[in-house]
Amino acid sequence: MKYPLENLTDTEFENLVALICSEILGTGTVVFSDGQDGGRDAEFNGMANNFPSKSKPWSGKIIIQAKHTQRNNASCSESDFQSILKTSVIPAIQKLKKRNKIDFYLLFTNRKLSGVQHPKIEDIFDGKTEIENRVIGLETIELWLKQYPTIAKSLNLNKLLLPLSFDENDLKEIINSFSKIDKKKGNLPEIPERDIEKKNQLNNLSKEYFNNSIKKNLIYLDQIREFLMDPINSEYLNKYENTIDDINEEIIVHRDDFDKFDMIFSYLYKFIIENNTELNNNRNLVRLFLHYMYYNCDIGINE
Repeated sequence: MKYPLENLTDTEFENLVALICSEILGTGTVVFSDGQDGGRDAEFNGMANNFPSKSKPWSGKIIIQAKHTQRNNASCSESDFQSILKTSVIPAIQKLKKRNKIDFYLLFTNRKLSGVQHPKIEDIFDGKTEIENRVIGLETIELWLKQYPTIAKSLNLNKLLLPLSFDENDLKEIINSFSKIDKKKGNLPEIPERDIEKKNQLNNLSKEYFNNSIKKNLIYLDQIREFLMDPINSEYLNKYENTIDDINEEIIVHRDDFDKFDMIFSYLYKFIIENNTELNNNRNLVRLFLHYMYYNCDIGINE
């Protein structure tokens, strides 16, 4: 079973890495709190259980670091990851080495790691730090999750596989049609009859998400409303109403499986994009319509 690890938070991914290390290194794996970790998220001091092999396990100070990305299908060959290695990871290892705080280094990432890229990255470490190291990519993490199923269970990774789905084709047609008109900024819409702050509380939508993601889209909501209410677009209005009915039913059935409504937005967005790659060029409009549904009190709890 493959889990969409990009949907984890950075802290959740670090916890996943720590549990894996408890298996392959030992229960002596020590996890550090969030904040300035000095290039380490965890460490193990002693002889590893079975890493890199049972016959020749590492023995010494093993530094563990997790580098998580929320981008789907991200790769270790991409320039942003290479920049992380050169500007953050390698300098941190060099500092630890000067303080005699490291013998081995383990870097975990949920990015894809090819057989070609793997030795290249290790060569960079070898040349710059002279510390024996391993880079653990998405493929190996998935393998260990199969080997140690209790990890997925303890972290409730099944929450990433929730069957929240609907027929998104109607919404795709609406967005494609709306994308052809000029998007104009309007005035901030009036607060709906139901207090939006109260709605956010009822749905457990974080202030951070509302202020940083939804709020910037409010200036376009009147234009969506005009588009849907135009008699010429009556067909799209019907499709929209069918879509919000479908989405609301899914949310009601699966609401207890989500902590914050932020996660529902993220899930719906990724579900729509991954099933309609032709919407890639209009990704901002996908979020815009989802935010319109919520702010217009078409989805979510209202009272």
